[in-house]
Amino acid sequence: KKIIKMTSSIKSIMNENVLDKTVFVRADLNIPMSNGKISDQSRVERVIPTINFLKSSGAKIVICSHLGRPNGKYDKNYTLKPLVEILSNILETNVRFSKSCLGQKALEIKTSLKAGEILLLENVRFHEEEINNSLSFAKKLSEGCDLFVNDAFSCSHRAHSSLHAITNFLPSYSGKLMDEEIKALTSVLSSPIKPVAALVGGAKISTKINIIEYLITKMDYLIIGGAMANTFLVAEGLDVGKSLFEKDSVNIAKSILKESKKINCEIILPIDVVVSKSFETNGNTKIVSSNMIPLDMMALDVGPKTIKKISSIFENIKTLLWNGPLGAFELEPFGEGTFSLARRASNLTASNNLITVAGGGDTSSALNKAGVSDTFTYISSAGGAFLEWLEGIELPAISVLSNNK
Repeated sequence: KKIIKMTSSIKSIMNENVLDKTVFVRADLNIPMSNGKISDQSRVERVIPTINFLKSSGAKIVICSHLGRPNGKYDKNYTLKPLVEILSNILETNVRFSKSCLGQKALEIKTSLKAGEILLLENVRFHEEEINNSLSFAKKLSEGCDLFVNDAFSCSHRAHSSLHAITNFLPSYSGKLMDEEIKALTSVLSSPIKPVAALVGGAKISTKINIIEYLITKMDYLIIGGAMANTFLVAEGLDVGKSLFEKDSVNIAKSILKESKKINCEIILPIDVVVSKSFETNGNTKIVSSNMIPLDMMALDVGPKTIKKISSIFENIKTLLWNGPLGAFELEPFGEGTFSLARRASNLTASNNLITVAGGGDTSSALNKAGVSDTFTYISSAGGAFLEWLEGIELPAISVLSNNK
């Protein structure tokens, strides 16, 4: 795997003169939709600052995105058409739509755009060439455009035509959302204000081994929660009762614990847990020490002593990276650990004592539920790209931006 290079060589569109230029913007408008109705439009809202900048600077704007996985052919369930009305309302302008992302008709609309006008192209994944990173497909996408802007950090772990190959045909830039995302992640991993801690939660250690191995080389503390903490408790010789853990990963957990001591990264595991006989809402629960989990019960959240311990770490660090929940937060009352610590981190951020950067799908919804989404320093919109960045992997659609002359 390639390790991330410094991304300071990327040029931001926010510093360019775009008057009368036709700008191809790759956005991530892959939002939850059923029967043409949208349940969450936050991804749309995050690309608006870039679009507004281009619009007010007199550019002609062409927006390209994918939606879902239509397998390279037209599928009405994945059309971007319902977004025309939403974009038009937010941007207070009449957004035009092209039924195909390329071809004669799309080119005609592109070339007829006036300064400040916006065109939304149909789902780019209706063509299998997109996923194959086809050069000829990218060339057709670029026709009628002067500049390329990648504002889709969340898709940038993929080498697809509209993200990667297209940079061969147009001068390429990052958008405002991309700038923010890279700045936030660089500030946590490459140049953090120390001491720095990472909180990593979730169910499986196996999906985050590489992340954990990379983070222990960067962090002063690594706080482990969720079911993956159980695997570490087993690695320490404890019995976790009926709790979920990964037998196959116990040896890896042991070696991570050993390695972290060598490099002075302190790993924090739960010292007490909330246990229950069954995984159900408001079942019978009790709080026990991590070394006293009953044989017929399972750990589903961290207990109050653990919360207190982690809170005191939060008070003594300057930077916190958060990825994943500490317990089964979807069910009452197993979100208390995640929510109370999220609120503690949020308060410290609000009083300028802590820089907080969070990301990953479950993380965003847990922080939303905790009501702290507005106070964290930065919450990434990305899932896979965020995790790959945490593993230290170079993201293909970003590295081509820094190669761009």
